[in-house]
Amino acid sequence: MPISRYLVRSVCAVALVFAALCFGAGTGLAQQPGTDIAKHKPPSGHILLTIFLKHDQSKTLDEIGKELDGTDFWLKFPPKGVEVESWYVMMGIGQVVTLRVPPNQLRDVNRAIEKTAWGAFRTEFYATYDLYPVVQQIKKKKLEAKKK
Repeated sequence: MPISRYLVRSVCAVALVFAALCFGAGTGLAQQPGTDIAKHKPPSGHILLTIFLKHDQSKTLDEIGKELDGTDFWLKFPPKGVEVESWYVMMGIGQVVTLRVPPNQLRDVNRAIEKTAWGAFRTEFYATYDLYPVVQQIKKKKLEAKKK
């Protein structure tokens, strides 16, 4: 099966963002001197996984809702043992769900999406981490340095 241009672009975009964060491109947050990244590590035993549930815009919301009801989406997603970190609507896209997933349940999340969400949504998955505490620390240090 040929790889779609969209998939190639998506993988390239994710790779570029990852490289920028790892190698300090742009604002250099990943390599910012004086930040204690280690103290901002997420609790061990889980990963954050962000899922884009993109609306099939050829269907009405009622049609999407009936499809989700027919697959018991609301009862089966997320699977037991997986916590919802956030669940937002992204206007024009669909829903964006970030889950706190024990690594041994990653397959369960994937299967729940395959069995209940496909048809109503197109899906994309992204490993995620919380950068905001680091951003807050950097901003605080910059403000303190500016006051001096």
